[in-house]
Amino acid sequence: MMEIVIYGIVAIVTGIVGAAILGFKVPGGIIGAIIAGILGAWIGGLILGAVGIGPTIGGYDIIPIIIGALTVILIIGFLGRRANIVR
Repeated sequence: MMEIVIYGIVAIVTGIVGAAILGFKVPGGIIGAIIAGILGAWIGGLILGAVGIGPTIGGYDIIPIIIGALTVILIIGFLGRRANIVR
């Protein structure tokens, strides 16, 4: 149970930091960034989790989570701009 809480916290922080790094206003504001961070962490963990790179927190590799979250936020930001949702 504690692992899920740690995973959620890491995903939330990654989503917020990722939105700040990329400079995009994610649709939905902070909640949108959190959702993108959780989705990206899940995708990054699936795709790159077996690589085992970077530091770990609670048994989760941080680098794949960050890469996944940044990728999802980047895609959402571009789609939002294209659809004129984000200005």
